[in-house]
Amino acid sequence: MSHATPASSDEVAVRLRDASIGYGDVPIVSHVDLTVRRGEAVAVLGSNGSGKTTLARGLLGLATVLGGEVELLGAPVGRLRERGRVGYVPQRHTVSGAVPATVREVVSVGRLARRGLLRRLGPADRAAVGEAVAAVGLADRMEEPVASLSGGQQRRVLVARALAAQPELLIMDEPTAGVDAASQAALAGVLARVAAAGTTLLVVTHETGPLSGVLTRAVVVDHGRIRYDGPLAGADAPGGHDDGHCGPEEPVTGYRLDQPTVSARAAGGRR
Repeated sequence: MSHATPASSDEVAVRLRDASIGYGDVPIVSHVDLTVRRGEAVAVLGSNGSGKTTLARGLLGLATVLGGEVELLGAPVGRLRERGRVGYVPQRHTVSGAVPATVREVVSVGRLARRGLLRRLGPADRAAVGEAVAAVGLADRMEEPVASLSGGQQRRVLVARALAAQPELLIMDEPTAGVDAASQAALAGVLARVAAAGTTLLVVTHETGPLSGVLTRAVVVDHGRIRYDGPLAGADAPGGHDDGHCGPEEPVTGYRLDQPTVSARAAGGRR
């Protein structure tokens, strides 16, 4: 398989060498080797508590690398100079914030990873926001409050927020969980276009069905180790739901690579 052959740093989006990842000093994922080439679309599968979410959080700096090496886009985790190169869609079914926000404002926050907190958005940024919203099929809802959208539409807003930064690597945690079939189909279409454009996809999920036309490779995590790495069709993954809500996999508050809190001022105040 192509992903099993040696790859140069320029070809690699994610590389783990004998990596152990956990919380505090407790490893949840142990001694993992994994290479994801640029442009691949990979499902990270596993049963409840297997460690699949911890593995993804380790890439984002939300879980601690306790040993070994973890690199994203050629840089050690946490040291990537341009944060916008990595997009993240967290496992949240809805968008919430301290202030009411429109679709435009929430998605505009995605540009801050490229521009910084103190720089107002320019024409190129606003164009990227418009393209991201259009990509998820919500261009006609741009000025509507996010709170007025359905759960599935709010998930698509989170995807647009990540896409607005024009990332090279997009990490998603259970993107199809808890949304209706129509929203799952819409998301699959979005990700197919994103993958076709060359963005690397790493999707943590317990059900690949809605995205089976997009994801081509599966990595199955079992008891903190990778027990399968190959074509999606041969994964035979164990069932279960996301492992982020039990035992040591309890969600970590806040993000290091994700976007900051939404505010109209941060989004440039554009309506």
